[in-house]
Amino acid sequence: MKKKTITLFGALLLASSFPLSGNAASKQLFEDVPPTKHFAEAVNDLAERNIIGGYPDGTFKPGNSITRGQAAAIIAKMIKLDTKNVKNPGFKDVPTANGYYMAIAAMAQEGIIGGYPDGRFGPNDPIKRGQMASILVKAFDLPRQHGENPFKDIGWKWDSSHYENVLIIHHLGITAGTTSNTFSPNLSITRGQAAKMIKATEEAKPTNVVTLGANDFGWSRFFVMETEMNPGLFDVILVEWKDGYQGDKIQLIPKKEGTGTFILSDKHFFETENYKKYYVHVKKENDELKLTLEETSDFLPTAIQLDTPYINFEEKGIFGDKEVAQNISLTTMDGEKLSDNVAFKTCDHTNVCIDIDKPGQYIATVRFASGKESRYGIEAKAKKTHFYYEVESLSEELSATYKQGTADDIGEHKIVTKAHEQIAEITRDASTNLFTARLTGKKEDTIVIEYEKPVRSEFYHQSGLRIDVKGIGSIWNVSIRSDGYITDM
Repeated sequence: MKKKTITLFGALLLASSFPLSGNAASKQLFEDVPPTKHFAEAVNDLAERNIIGGYPDGTFKPGNSITRGQAAAIIAKMIKLDTKNVKNPGFKDVPTANGYYMAIAAMAQEGIIGGYPDGRFGPNDPIKRGQMASILVKAFDLPRQHGENPFKDIGWKWDSSHYENVLIIHHLGITAGTTSNTFSPNLSITRGQAAKMIKATEEAKPTNVVTLGANDFGWSRFFVMETEMNPGLFDVILVEWKDGYQGDKIQLIPKKEGTGTFILSDKHFFETENYKKYYVHVKKENDELKLTLEETSDFLPTAIQLDTPYINFEEKGIFGDKEVAQNISLTTMDGEKLSDNVAFKTCDHTNVCIDIDKPGQYIATVRFASGKESRYGIEAKAKKTHFYYEVESLSEELSATYKQGTADDIGEHKIVTKAHEQIAEITRDASTNLFTARLTGKKEDTIVIEYEKPVRSEFYHQSGLRIDVKGIGSIWNVSIRSDGYITDM
């Protein structure tokens, strides 16, 4: 088994405020940023780390607007982007001689920023609150989770490019609204506010989020499929990137300890050879969650349902009680005994389920409390893009009956299917309109019977019957159902 491990530590920090530390609060690196200012700690910390700077006169000018170019330079430096080996993003107002060119190109290359529809980037435009929200979410790869929308001025999910990102940074406590119900996404941000937002984002980012990029696998898109093994163990968030950007990403956020499963591919599973199957292990170490991915080709035991028969079906139909299973044995289709006592459980209220752990065809024999026995054909097929087998079961029924009743005048009946005798023998008791179908061959098919006089009711038009013959290995099943359609009410 090939193993690929991705490990990140940390507890989910949802910071709603960031109090000034003793060191940062007591320092005054800029004469216009006293320790009492709410952004003082952030400004001083980022300045000490050489991420932001002041003016030659010793001021920071925290009330001045910060431009899009300045924001790109600060964030690119903070998240340590490679600003040397960059591809020209082609913004017509950002020539290579521009002082912010390298940072803007690096940010655009990572899909963190984009330009205006007219091809400009606007490096000297003041950056707005909505724009900053989107940049911070992408730059720091924040989890794409958020709560309810308290703001009335950020548009809707489908008509605003910043809608979800505003809610994400609000959910993480990175910034609040300008009022209780407004965010003011088009309001420019000051240098002091920008420093605080950037520092708050760094501190609020959960450290236990595992991110996978489609480019890591040589893909551009991701399609995700989760299995039912240990639901609620972790969240999977698909982050779809815009055309021309890096490609999709997936965020895995651990929620509790345990082992689960996870599958991803580059397109719909039935269309691709490119897929990955993982076990997801979540453990707590030193009160912090640790999430690892283990690549695998395993299949998991898969439950198959066996429909138990009704007691006195001829009298009560589906309103009667069902047989109660006492024992189940299992063999291969060739007769090799696998178990005399297969573990089973009740599923779907009255039927029974057993687990199949290998692909193939099987015969299950169910013994009921009444002393009756029923045999079932089982087939399990391995589909490589799944953890569970594709399973099917079929009860052995070599004949079937359908009681139309004498209240319905159906006239004569006609068997439409050619050579039906090679599939099943069809008889009709004229006195009771009881149809019987008995297996005569070993061929899967459907026999169609048409009534001379269709049966009409308020909501249904019955034109006849259909006899279905199906098989799994040596187990065959004959069933009869009405043929027709629902009419308009």
